[in-house]
Amino acid sequence: MAGAGPHALLTVAEMALADALAIAGGVPGSVLMEAAGAGVAAAICRRWAPRPLLVLCGPGKNGGDGFVAARVLAEAGWPVRLASMGPRGSYRGDALLAAQRWLGPVEPLEAVLAEGGLAEGGLGGSPLVVDALFGAGLSRPLEGVALAVVNAVIKRGLPVVAVDVPSGVDGDSGAILGASPMADLTVTFFRLKPGHVLVPGRQRCGRVEVVDIGIPATVLGEINPVAAANHPDLWLAGWPGPRYDGHKYQRGHALIAGGGRMTGAARLAALAALRVGCGLVGVACPPESQMIYGLAAAALLVEPVTGAAEFGALLGRGRRTAVLLGPGNGVTPELLERVLAALASPLAVVLDADARTAFAGAPETLFCAVKSASGRCVLTPHEGEFARLFPVEAALTGKIARARAAAARVGAVVVLKGADTVIASPDGRVVINHNAPPDLATAGSGDVLAGLAVGLLAQGLPAFEAAAAAAWLHGEAALRVGPGLIADDLPQALPGVLRDLRAAPPRLSRI
Repeated sequence: MAGAGPHALLTVAEMALADALAIAGGVPGSVLMEAAGAGVAAAICRRWAPRPLLVLCGPGKNGGDGFVAARVLAEAGWPVRLASMGPRGSYRGDALLAAQRWLGPVEPLEAVLAEGGLAEGGLGGSPLVVDALFGAGLSRPLEGVALAVVNAVIKRGLPVVAVDVPSGVDGDSGAILGASPMADLTVTFFRLKPGHVLVPGRQRCGRVEVVDIGIPATVLGEINPVAAANHPDLWLAGWPGPRYDGHKYQRGHALIAGGGRMTGAARLAALAALRVGCGLVGVACPPESQMIYGLAAAALLVEPVTGAAEFGALLGRGRRTAVLLGPGNGVTPELLERVLAALASPLAVVLDADARTAFAGAPETLFCAVKSASGRCVLTPHEGEFARLFPVEAALTGKIARARAAAARVGAVVVLKGADTVIASPDGRVVINHNAPPDLATAGSGDVLAGLAVGLLAQGLPAFEAAAAAAWLHGEAALRVGPGLIADDLPQALPGVLRDLRAAPPRLSRI
């Protein structure tokens, strides 16, 4: 992704191209491998004191990195045992050179399964395992002796340092191919891969350190990565902060469609829109619910409406700039009409929950209306809703591929929610949000996210940037609250997040 810089996520193919471009630019492959292995060794030394070490080397470049790390650590006085899937002479290219520079014995991988190896009590008690079997490019499930060794490491519960990714993690999708150890530390090179931030791969990586191995950052301009890890650097430049010479109408006017029975969802969304800086936030609700919404916050503008026609007329009044439909609205024919009216208006639109479910029997009607909104629309489905709305795209492999295909199909920004929320733009850009804690799996959390998105859209942030910023703020607020979180806490946590974001955004980086 152009401009992603240190936050770019490189697919397996893109990382291979980065290596090739660096080599073509005059950096020998052997130098890159030496730097990678030395980086792994340095990361280990920063975290652990010398202890028995078992280095497991696979047949390719990942194994070559393991040979380098083993040599550097042995030279530093660590007791190192190295086991390989093949004899030293079976390696090729830079990996062969790394294997030849390792002066210690090379045991067959099968040896660590024998008595005195990974069996309980073997290898000097509880060794540190360096997993250099397979990197991010693994394309098939682990099998044979590699699978047996990984399962033995898992069974023993040994501490693991993974080289590039834990073996068995697909670098592009984060899927687990057969089995994968639970790493305490993963050391990768140049840039993260999608598999480091996508679930379940992210759960296997432990702490991730990115090592500079000498690939110039300029290669990103030739690669143009398809994805990035969500970070304020990607959207903060366009942040619609308050101005001394400004007024509330310059900070946007959001309208939220409120339900008559489930009022909590729209109230949470409205509070989030207010807290994120929207100048005015209104709730259009059934007359019988007016008092309930009026008590949610004194700053809310509560507008009683009856029927889709009255709601449509409301869209064109009061300098409104964005509208949210769905939270707590109920799946009714009237909601369908309201959604179509919103998409036909000049306002930016967020469609959440019921606003999409209302079109379950007529998805193409929704898609055509969304396309006509010319990139002003944000859809926020979770996986179940996504599968119902996009059954063809849901069959694609990998969350990035699914979200990108859906965004391209409807011409809208798609926020595919989850622990690894993927935000995809119709133009192909993708960011993965990875700061959300599991505490967010609670009622009303998604309504707050939708409110953040509409609040930022109302202030003029483009749809893709508004969705990415909303997801990041949502996760950061949840981290501030911590255990015991309920959705009502999230809007209250936003002032602290926004204060720190304004004061020193770089220190909020989380990789």
